[in-house]
Amino acid sequence: MSPIARLLAKRLGISLIVLFGVSLLIFAIARIIPGDPARIALGPNATIEAVAALREKLHLNDDFLTQYGYFLKELARGNLGISLYTNRPVMQDIAQFLPATLELVIIAGVMMVGIALPLGILSARYRDSWIDHTIRTVTLLGVSAPGFVWAVALMLVFAYFLPIFPIAGRISESMSVPAVTGFLLIDTLLAGKMAAFADAFWHLILPAFALSLAGIGQAARLIRSNMVETYKAPYIEMAQAFGFPGKRIANRFAFRPSLIPSLTIIGLDFAAMLGNAFLIETVYAWPGLSRYGVAVILRKDLNAIIGTVLVISAMFLIVNLVVDLLVSIVNPRIRLSERSS
Repeated sequence: MSPIARLLAKRLGISLIVLFGVSLLIFAIARIIPGDPARIALGPNATIEAVAALREKLHLNDDFLTQYGYFLKELARGNLGISLYTNRPVMQDIAQFLPATLELVIIAGVMMVGIALPLGILSARYRDSWIDHTIRTVTLLGVSAPGFVWAVALMLVFAYFLPIFPIAGRISESMSVPAVTGFLLIDTLLAGKMAAFADAFWHLILPAFALSLAGIGQAARLIRSNMVETYKAPYIEMAQAFGFPGKRIANRFAFRPSLIPSLTIIGLDFAAMLGNAFLIETVYAWPGLSRYGVAVILRKDLNAIIGTVLVISAMFLIVNLVVDLLVSIVNPRIRLSERSS
């Protein structure tokens, strides 16, 4: 087995154990939350008999281990139960709302990497200059202010005072696109509707940028810090002594070694967007999974809570798995260590 395949198998096994632990933990927490799910679902005017019947149907009268056993049995069949919030299968809700969140997070991740890396390289190359100080100040603002603050500020500036971008939703009401994958950018291309594609992309810019700002600030500052340390290495001084252009030294000799420790943090920032997206989705009325998760938590919808957390946890683990593979590809020492083990 190759070192990459061995690393993948090891990380995949750990991820499955973590996912099992997350399911057990969230299952326990969901039942500790005050309130009767059956009463909340049926409303205050429901009869005692109706509430008791729903509790029996949901196995709420059984002990914890019995309830968890029923949950694992249904989960093995790909069934997460019925949502008390939407009265639909939880898997159907997830299939509907997850693509919107993934589309938002992926575009935000592309913005984060596409903006943070050049800023970090530029700041390190011109360290201690006015360019460096300006970039560090701007990125500090991105890190220090919460995402919903930037979301509201961007909406006020670019959707209200300067009506450039749309204020809410994924696409204009006048546009109709057949749902194939749930990803509007893909569905519009499959349908050959370029005007709808442009409209959907235009709706994505503000919320994606607001979601990516914290990651941009952190990643740019991290790249800058690592590259400044790399510039002190003897081989960089030798390259400077041989008269290599500053741009080549920054992009070829200083950036790649600095990227290795930064990849993990960038990956964690990308994965964290899945959980942090609920603030952005609330501000921009974005019909995503994170917003759906907040709604079901407020209504103590146990099946939907567990399903949403499990999906977000699985996505988080997948991102970390991809980051581990990227780091092993960029850093040969990890591949050698896996081969020796």
